[in-house]
Amino acid sequence: MSQIERMRKWVLDTESILSGEWAGEGTVLTNQMVAERFDQHISILQAKLMSGENLTEEEKECLRHFLKITGNLRSRLIVCYDVPKLPRTDNDMERSIRSIKTRYRRISGRKNWNAYLLRYGQSISYFDFFEHDGLDQDAFLKMFCRVSHQDWHATREHHRSIQSDRLNVFRFRHKQDAFLHNLQDRWEHTLG
Repeated sequence: MSQIERMRKWVLDTESILSGEWAGEGTVLTNQMVAERFDQHISILQAKLMSGENLTEEEKECLRHFLKITGNLRSRLIVCYDVPKLPRTDNDMERSIRSIKTRYRRISGRKNWNAYLLRYGQSISYFDFFEHDGLDQDAFLKMFCRVSHQDWHATREHHRSIQSDRLNVFRFRHKQDAFLHNLQDRWEHTLG
């Protein structure tokens, strides 16, 4: 096995563990099950690095970097398994986003969904999830009645600021002259 094939195998084995391919059909994965399997795999790789068994200096450096990255990201890699129906891999996530975009284009007749994304932002995926999960208006009301008034206001303000930031980035990228003139006018008005 060549050096590149060995390094590629480390990544593919890790991906296989995180995607849950090793679990049998119908097995309900939990964060704990995946974490145990992941930690075993990482400890085997760490032992391989410590022993240096048949590894070149470049492989050792790559493995050291790979272990550092996976160690730093571990807490975020293994949190999705206790959430039902959450896409497990990047491919599943991309398919989900693609279906949302396609549905929007069918409904609106537009080819570009930037305005829709800027207006509703990350809420789009929540709406899509609730729609596919079959929640009706009563279920929504029960769920949202549990949210305190202060939490609702804080969350709304947070999302409005995110939306405003996205809108400014969009305006700067696509309507740069108008955006900069507007800023200049506001600055002159403030000084004058």
